[in-house]
Amino acid sequence: MLKKIILLMLGLALSLSACGNSQPSPEPAAESQTEALTKIRLPLGYIANIQFAPLYAAVEKGFFKEAGMEVEFDYSFETDGVKLVGAGELPFAVVSGEQVLLARAQGIPVTYVAAWYQQYPISVVSKSELGISKPEDLKGKRIGLPGLFGANYIGLQALLFSAGLTQSDVSLEEVGFNQVELFAAGKQEIVVGYAANEPIQLKTQGFDVTELRVADYVQLASNGILASEKVIAEDPELVKAFVGAFVKGIQYTIEHPDEVYDLSANHIPNFADLDKTVQKQILATSMEMWKADRLGYSDPQAWENMQNVLLEMGLISEKLDLSKAFTNEFIP
Repeated sequence: MLKKIILLMLGLALSLSACGNSQPSPEPAAESQTEALTKIRLPLGYIANIQFAPLYAAVEKGFFKEAGMEVEFDYSFETDGVKLVGAGELPFAVVSGEQVLLARAQGIPVTYVAAWYQQYPISVVSKSELGISKPEDLKGKRIGLPGLFGANYIGLQALLFSAGLTQSDVSLEEVGFNQVELFAAGKQEIVVGYAANEPIQLKTQGFDVTELRVADYVQLASNGILASEKVIAEDPELVKAFVGAFVKGIQYTIEHPDEVYDLSANHIPNFADLDKTVQKQILATSMEMWKADRLGYSDPQAWENMQNVLLEMGLISEKLDLSKAFTNEFIP
């Protein structure tokens, strides 16, 4: 969710026709506009998915192009994106909030420039018969999650901390990204996943489940756009343009979900074979987590909360300068 570098192509002068009216000829002009676009590879950290609809909308509706850029999506791991942005090899990546603080704690020069999700999108899903209705009920339980990393792990820890519990109060089992399959097979009774994915799939398959959403108990810095300090210093206008186009994509998706759903087919392999009802529900649930009075805005308290969780987990050893970890200066 690496092979190319960002190319900044200089615009070619428009060729003039030989006609007496001296108007630009259409064909060379079109070529010039294409070559003038700044090419950007954007790591997303996950496979092609309807949850990336705002980015697909920004491409398909021309928001990125209008902002002077051509964006290619890279579905490699989230941590790879952080490293490449930190090294100045790529200008942007989609990452979760904890990755920003973990990177800065290691001296990696990155800054979060736009919030995508206003709610931390992780949920703990359990069989209803277990009677897990609040975080305290997780004590002593075995919980399956992709691994001891990433948003799933951080979200679970935050949920436990909200109930005065720690990792030692539960039994964690790394199951990879197979939560739905293992739950359906009866091999896991409690799993951690994205609120707009695993709970919806399990309910659609007929399972009676209870969902504990992390966002209902604690506000954390969530998924958004990461930029390198290098590009912020050297080309703030590129950052502003990228964030502006991205926010337009969020707004357009919220206002035209059915249209954007159809446009997403151009980016998701075998999209026509997926269950349309499930995919539209995933999109609807995701949109609720994006909404804000000011799209893209980062809540300072969410960053304070995230830092506190990481400190309690021992993943960072001291408080960071949060003013360098995130900024709202590029938000429209």
